[in-house]
This record gives sequence, C-alpha cells and structure tokens, in this order.
Amino acid sequence: MLLVIVRLPWVGDLGMHAATVERLRHRLLDPGNPLVDENTPSPYYSPWMLFLGVVARVTGLSVWVVLRIGALISLTLLVTGVWRYVRTLSPHRLAPPLALLSLVFLWGTQVFNWSGFIGLNSLALTVAYPSVFALGLAFHFWALLARTLKSEGGWVAFLGLGALWAVILLSHQFTGVVATLGALATVVGARAGLRTWLRLGAGLVLGAVILALWPYYDFFALFGVGGLEEIHRPLYEQLFPRFCLVLLGVVALGVRARRDRLDPLVLFFVLGVLLFGLGGLTGHYSWGRALPAVLIPAQLAAAVEVAGAARGALRNVAAGVLAAALAVGAWTQIQTVGYVTGRSALPEAVAEKYRDPWVGYHWITPWVRYGDVVMAKTNPARQIPAYGAYTVAPGYPDFFLPDEARRDAAVRTYFATGSSRAERLGVLRKYGVRWVVQRRSDGGLPAGDAALRKVASGPRGQVLYEVVAR
Repeated sequence: MLLVIVRLPWVGDLGMHAATVERLRHRLLDPGNPLVDENTPSPYYSPWMLFLGVVARVTGLSVWVVLRIGALISLTLLVTGVWRYVRTLSPHRLAPPLALLSLVFLWGTQVFNWSGFIGLNSLALTVAYPSVFALGLAFHFWALLARTLKSEGGWVAFLGLGALWAVILLSHQFTGVVATLGALATVVGARAGLRTWLRLGAGLVLGAVILALWPYYDFFALFGVGGLEEIHRPLYEQLFPRFCLVLLGVVALGVRARRDRLDPLVLFFVLGVLLFGLGGLTGHYSWGRALPAVLIPAQLAAAVEVAGAARGALRNVAAGVLAAALAVGAWTQIQTVGYVTGRSALPEAVAEKYRDPWVGYHWITPWVRYGDVVMAKTNPARQIPAYGAYTVAPGYPDFFLPDEARRDAAVRTYFATGSSRAERLGVLRKYGVRWVVQRRSDGGLPAGDAALRKVASGPRGQVLYEVVAR
C-alpha cells in the first residue's frame, strides 16, 4: 500500500478530492463550488479536507503531493485503529494482524470497489479519499469508546468522543453512519448504566452542535437530499460472489452469540444487516452504504475467534479454513500489484484482471489556468477540475448546486448532433467558456470552426481548443 500511494492510481472520485483541496488552497474561508464556477457550499469541504487545504496553502506543495501525504496519514490511522480496536476484543497477539488480513482479503471471488469498503483493491484506489481517513478514525473511536466505557470515564472523555463522532460524520457521512452503528453496539454490549448514558447524551449533544455549526455546508440538509438511489442500486447486486468469504465470519459471529447475545460484534452485525436489509426492501438503495457495518464485524469475528481458539484439532481446522479463504481473497485481488508495477510486469493471468488507471489531464495544464472554464463531457469533467479549472457541468452529482440540471442540459446542447452553431456559441458565451476538450466523435463545434483554435492534442484522440470568439 505504501508503494501504491507513491503511484496513486486514479479511477473514480480522486479528481473531486483533488479539486476540493485546490479550492481550499486558493480560498480557505470561502472556496465556492469545487467543480463549477459558482459560490455554493459542498459536503466535500470537511474537517479532513480543510486540513489538507491548509497543508497545501502553507507548504505550496502540489495537490497530488498533498493527497499522498493525506493517504499516508489515513493508512496509518486505519492500521493503528484496527490494531487498537481489536485489542479491546481480544488479548491474543495474533488477533490484530489476522484482523488486518481479514479486512482486506476476506471478501469474495469477485472484486468490489467502492469508497468506504477496504478490500485491498478498493483500498488501493481510495486510499487518498476522505472515506479511508474517516474509517481509520472510526476504529480509533470504537476503541476509545470501549475503553472509556470499561473505565467509566468522566464527562470530558465522553465530550471528546462526541466531538470525534462529529468529525467522522462531517468527513464522510456514510462512514459516519457505520461508525454510529458500531458505537451503539459497543455501548449496548457494555451494558452501560444510567450515569454512563447521561454522559453519552452530553457527548451526542456536543457532536450535534458541532455538526450544526460547521460553516462549510449544512450537514442536516443532507437528510433531504434525493437522487442517490439509482447510483447505489449496484450495492444490492451480486452479493454472493462479492462477499461469499465473509460467511466464515458469520459462523464466527454465531459462536460469539452463543457465548454472549450482547457481544458488540454481534450487535454491530445485526444493526448493519437491519439497515442494509431495510434499504433493499424499501428501495432506499443509498442505505446500502451501511454494508461495511455488516462486513467489518464478521471479518473481525473470524480473525478474533481463530486467534483465540484453544489449541487442538478444532483450532487447526479453523485456522486452515481461514488461511484458505484469505488465499482465495488474495488471489481475487492480486491485480492490485499492477498499481505498483504497471500492466507490462504482470503475468498474463494477473494482467487479465487488471484495470488501467485513468491517464489524467496534465497535458492541458501548460495552457489552462486556475479558474478557467472548460467545456467537456462527463468523464473529462471528473478529472479536469483536479488541475484547478472549472467545467460547465459537474462531473458528479451536486445536490447543493441549484442550476445543475441547466448546466447538464447546456453540455448536452453543445455536443448534440442537431444543435446549431448559434446554440453552441450561446452556451460558450453564457458560461464564460475559454477552452473546449473534445474528440472528433463527441460532436460540438467542428475542428475548423472560426470560434476555436487548436492548441494541443491529448490521449485517445482528445484535442484542446481555445475559444477565440463567442
């Protein structure tokens, strides 16, 4: 993973996070929309991204170096957080390393990549995302909560936990839900008394106040956001091939439940299953982002039970089964090595699994300056803002952008086959477009149009045009 961070493969949302850091570097207090030239709030302006923005502003380092620094911090938080949390579940020295192996390899026979999910391949692609920072912080949060409950900590400790809970929720809202379910399971499993619940209540109040006062976006407005269901429908598809190895952990949870029905991992799993299941039954597919609350306790239970099993034939069988499952999971995700070596160094069987990262748009940076507006289709629009430019329409759904639909329509109009030259020029004029990135097959103004001047050529037939007349 350290070598992956050096390469920092780009597939997915990395451009969004790079753009967020870039806006904060230039305007720390009022960064505006990270993708388009509008002054709107954004849930991407979290405490974690604010920290990275400060690092970028103070050091002058490029956004890519800052993201690598952030990835290193997040990975450290994740590993140490898992280690500390597992120590609250088991005293056995093999439990933490087995837990780490289970979290990254005990998945299924089909690779699944999504932010907030830490299979090895997914982690390689999202290690610089806020979700990894938030999940690492969540493990520390659960460990601190378990220790505080055990020692019957005072008011200050619980207020600190409340503040930490708010930081996790602000940094990655979906991981915040998982962190909340894990915390609830920990509290119920500890059989907390009235005095502890009162202190927990004080921590929750402080956390809610921090959420309400966060100046960069309205956290509670996210509850009214719609349009997320179709995006998350894939979370409910192909569950068995993606997660079949986790069934070993379900068996381990059954063993733990027989010993203690209020076992925190069992409760955590049950809460995750309930929320995930309700999402599928009601069509609220965005609730599927609670799936880590199902996977994490099962993966940890498998590791903890094998590490703590009494010596003998049963332990040998359990260890052998877990080792075999981890080997299958490792082979399933073996293509992750390619993010370090590149495709050419991979054996053919591994190369067939490998997915090339995105090339990026560094080739436009000698001409396109910070704050320039670029006309581009959706895929380029997911990357171009990472270099400081804006696009006409955001490459990702933006629920705080009131004219998002109009901007999407404007991009469609520009590239549509039946649009007139006057309509296309009108779009360029309305949004102050200075540059166009397009392929010949994209549509838009033809290469020889007097309003465009060819400046540079990029990968896969892309061309950068300067708009010389609107």
